[in-house]
Amino acid sequence: MPSSTPEEPLPSRRQLRAQQAAADAAAEQAAAGEIQPVPPRAAGAPDAPLLPRLSREAAVPTTTATDFLTANESADSGRDRAKRRSLLADEPPREKRSHKGAWGCLIVFVVLAALVAAAYVFLQGPISQIIAATQGPADFTAEEAATGEDIVVMIHDGDGGSEITNTLVDQGVVKSFDAFYAILLQTTPEPVFQPGAYQLKTKMVAGTALDALLNDGTRLSQTVVVPEGTAAVDVLKSISEGTDIPRADLNAAAANVGSFGLPPEATTLEGFLFPATYTFSPGDTAQVALQAMVNRQFEALDTAGVAVADRWSTIVFASLIQREAGLRDDYYKVSRVFLNRLDPAQWESGLLQSDATVAYGTGNTHLVTTTDAERADAGNLYNTYVHPGMVVGPISNPGDLAIDAALHPVDGPWLFFVTVNLDTGETVFSTTVAEHDAAVVVWQNWMREHPEYG
Repeated sequence: MPSSTPEEPLPSRRQLRAQQAAADAAAEQAAAGEIQPVPPRAAGAPDAPLLPRLSREAAVPTTTATDFLTANESADSGRDRAKRRSLLADEPPREKRSHKGAWGCLIVFVVLAALVAAAYVFLQGPISQIIAATQGPADFTAEEAATGEDIVVMIHDGDGGSEITNTLVDQGVVKSFDAFYAILLQTTPEPVFQPGAYQLKTKMVAGTALDALLNDGTRLSQTVVVPEGTAAVDVLKSISEGTDIPRADLNAAAANVGSFGLPPEATTLEGFLFPATYTFSPGDTAQVALQAMVNRQFEALDTAGVAVADRWSTIVFASLIQREAGLRDDYYKVSRVFLNRLDPAQWESGLLQSDATVAYGTGNTHLVTTTDAERADAGNLYNTYVHPGMVVGPISNPGDLAIDAALHPVDGPWLFFVTVNLDTGETVFSTTVAEHDAAVVVWQNWMREHPEYG
């Protein structure tokens, strides 16, 4: 818009005041949310720019066009701010957001998560027990039983329910001790088992396994099962239970050691009765039965590449490995540990310190644990805690795996080993005393949690 010229009359003070009042009224109405038309210019007044209100009393001189536009924008901005202040005044005050609340929620969440985790760990055992109690003992299903394989299991004279159950579990016939033993206790009248060899299957349902043992048709005639690591005295017992050969005849034949072609160092049949399943013919004598087992051990040694001159030393070492090792891969590590202890540069005393050898010397052929007094007994020639070097003779009848481990030990620096879980056979091998002591603590804790092994 062009600016005013001198030829145009200026508005009077009264006209200015009237225009100012009208502008004020319009601004107040706009602030209140009402829309009013712009008041008309005073009659007879010339066209002139609207002036910003600085004061109700003072007149404002005329401005140039540029000054008018700037002032008008400023006035509009002021009216807008007034309007916003009025609107904001009607709204309730807003609370400031605080980050402290967010941190508080996070801390509460973390604490609750920790409590839940702790409760899970603490209650995991009891919950597992409750689940096991409600679900019953672990047993093979019918589908699993369909995949079972043939197996011959030996029951010995004098075996009670717990011994028979342990045998079935160890051979993979039943899935758990409780599954079979619970049914055994519920059976009336109390079952009577005949000693001997039984044709069963692996992965049997517990009830089916019990029925098979009570069925005369599953008991094999003239059959003997010799597991790996069995001592000679127990082999003779198994032969008498599975065949018609009297125990007295077996004892007499076994005493005639020189008649079996054993190495000259041998004073008993120990170590040379190969572990396997044997079926004899009716009328076979004790000499025939024992010679069959000795020949089978010679066959195993020949297959492994053992020279005749090395049969004795190989069987002695393999019998030790057989009694001390658990899992398949551990056989080769156990072999290395004993060889390292026979090396003066690694183990100055030369003591093998095998509990299995000590136990054998006391007559406890089923144990691998000993007492302090037994380990201190120098009168026990098999006591490797007192007598250095290799044990004086075989302490069991080893199988193919133990023979191979004796011939092919794995490389390693280990000087100690301890089985920390008797259920799984997990064994820890160590190089230093500190490492071994830590593993022994693990084993001791496991034993405390499983007093049935004590």
